[in-house]
Amino acid sequence: MSELYKNPANTADERASDLLSRMTLEQKAAQMIQIAYSDIPREESLLWAERGAGSFLHVLGDNARELQNIALSSRLGIPILFGIDAIHGHGLHHGATIFPSQLATACSWDPGIAEEIGRITALEVAADGLHWTFSPVLCLARDTRWGRTGETFGEDPYLTGVLGASMIRGYQGDDLRADDRILACAKHYIGYGEATGARDSYDTEMTFRKMREVFLPPFQKAVEAGCASIMTAYGSIDGTPFTSSETSLKTILKDELGFEGFVVTDWKNVESLVVNQYVAADLYDANRMAVSAGNDLIMNTPSCYEHIIQLVNDGRLDIRIVDDAVRRVLRIKFLAGLFEKPEKKGDPDIFGCPKHLDSALRAARGSIVLLENRGDTLPFSGKIRSIAVIGSNADDIKAQYGDWTYFSHPYPSDIRPAPPFHTVLSGIKELAGPLGIEVQYSRGCDVMDVNDADIEAAAAVAAGCDAVVLVVGDVYDQVGEGKDRADLALSGAQQALFDRLISLGKPITTVLVASKPLCVTDISKKTGALLAAFNGGQYGGLAVAEVLFGQFNPSGKLPISFPRHSGQLPVYYNHLPGWHRGQYCDVSADPLYTFGYGLSYTSFEYSELQVDPDELTVSVTVKNTGVRAGSEVVQVYFRDMVSSVITPVKQLIAFEKLSLEPGEEKTAVFKLNRSDLSLVNTEEKRVTEPGVFMVMVGGDSRDEWLLKAELVLNG
Repeated sequence: MSELYKNPANTADERASDLLSRMTLEQKAAQMIQIAYSDIPREESLLWAERGAGSFLHVLGDNARELQNIALSSRLGIPILFGIDAIHGHGLHHGATIFPSQLATACSWDPGIAEEIGRITALEVAADGLHWTFSPVLCLARDTRWGRTGETFGEDPYLTGVLGASMIRGYQGDDLRADDRILACAKHYIGYGEATGARDSYDTEMTFRKMREVFLPPFQKAVEAGCASIMTAYGSIDGTPFTSSETSLKTILKDELGFEGFVVTDWKNVESLVVNQYVAADLYDANRMAVSAGNDLIMNTPSCYEHIIQLVNDGRLDIRIVDDAVRRVLRIKFLAGLFEKPEKKGDPDIFGCPKHLDSALRAARGSIVLLENRGDTLPFSGKIRSIAVIGSNADDIKAQYGDWTYFSHPYPSDIRPAPPFHTVLSGIKELAGPLGIEVQYSRGCDVMDVNDADIEAAAAVAAGCDAVVLVVGDVYDQVGEGKDRADLALSGAQQALFDRLISLGKPITTVLVASKPLCVTDISKKTGALLAAFNGGQYGGLAVAEVLFGQFNPSGKLPISFPRHSGQLPVYYNHLPGWHRGQYCDVSADPLYTFGYGLSYTSFEYSELQVDPDELTVSVTVKNTGVRAGSEVVQVYFRDMVSSVITPVKQLIAFEKLSLEPGEEKTAVFKLNRSDLSLVNTEEKRVTEPGVFMVMVGGDSRDEWLLKAELVLNG
């Protein structure tokens, strides 16, 4: 019998079916296993390569080549799929380009930036010989106490879907076989960020109708973008873990959305069914549930190999389910060209190359959001001859990078010199030097330890300078998986440091270097200027300095709302109506800064909103009424005025970034579809109901800043 699967002239489906017919049960079970190289001894990894493990993660360079050579020398020669957590750049590789976090990237509201980050990350991951990244994160961060908030694109499903699909296209391109492209993995499916109380991996208080309406749309865009893989979430829906939810994985994802890639579990998700969620008595039962539900590749539970074999032999697991899982994994391997080119062949000199660093700087510029600017505190005037930079996060690159970098997740790698980076302090020094401006620095206090502070020393430095830049925020110990917070107030002595500095009577610029929105209500009322820089990557500090000195006009808009108080959470713009009185008795119901908000060094005026119900078009004129060139994100929202189910008070359905010279005006035109105005009804069907819709257009989501017009849809 000819080996059809070895002929690249055949389709991926034909090759996968042929190869599957030649495999033993043991080989099929092995293809469903992903081994964490960093979690077991090297000798054990070699045995897994001989056995035919389908995938490894967190292995680089010669170690990966050694495993691949073993796999290729087997009877069928099935190549290993190597994966890595390249979340905002190939950040686990010392020397790679570190981009802004997803949350920081989302502040740009620029799909082009998201795609470019994906493209360059793919180049650097491929240069390491690897095939696959566990990115992008399509979870929605609606309760910002969640430790993984910074890994998301924010709180909105539409913006998340647009940016996520763009990043997928950047990773994968038009041809998965190309040496400079890698496989994407949309995660975590689904509703991970909706865990009750922002408790990581916990149960979600949502129904399948809510899942379909709010959390599914980004994944639908990922499927439409051709995403090769999707990762399941840790949590559960209505008491059923997502890992064992056949409704979620088979009925919705694979059958309804038509997802043709493979589903991979998250880290030890199958084992979690036994030891954390207690829905399975043992790993036999857990594997039966997980594989039957639609998981195709099991991450880091190696014992699943024996359990899958035994379950099939005992008649407890249908071999057709196993075959479907293995076929999906093999199909992607064929599409990616692994059988012809098992190792990506990139240029090792591209890590942190000038072209990639330029992209990191452009991405960092887009990530900065100007939240306050009283009395034109910024940009700095020519009268300033000395600047005091205060705060430990002003010179902490580890805090600026955030999660998923070689600082936060160190493991053996090909060590190269780290690429150049700029903290806020070094960025300010870089720009101040040629201007003859003196820069003095004082740490002030630790971000976490309230007793580690020398506030008076910081005040003395600030008192002797013309301008003060205070950098506050969080650090890695407060960021990431399993690091949820109950209180989002500034930690350590940071608030006390601000209070002392503001007492000096000088205008203060406060910069937030953090993984998420923190509760900075008091600072927002008193500071001269306030910048949200989040985790801006290796050039985040230089981008901040460019904004401070007026070399760059900020255009970032928030992809997520800032709470006034931790007890106000969750607070997001697209909430449901119906709250009795619509207020807390002790704090405003509105967020401190809402979704879509962001200032500029210029001003914009909106006029001439027009809605055509026949063509389903929306147009608006935007004019730059200031004296500087600037960019404005035009945002289109809608509200279904009367509907069969409760719908949000407003929902984003379109946006466009316009660049305008002083006095220039442009008309933005948006072409809508009826589906843009849809809802999920009580039968869990997405429909567009006839009736009256309110269309709202403006520079952020605040009602008072939006132009409004009615749109009537007939049946």
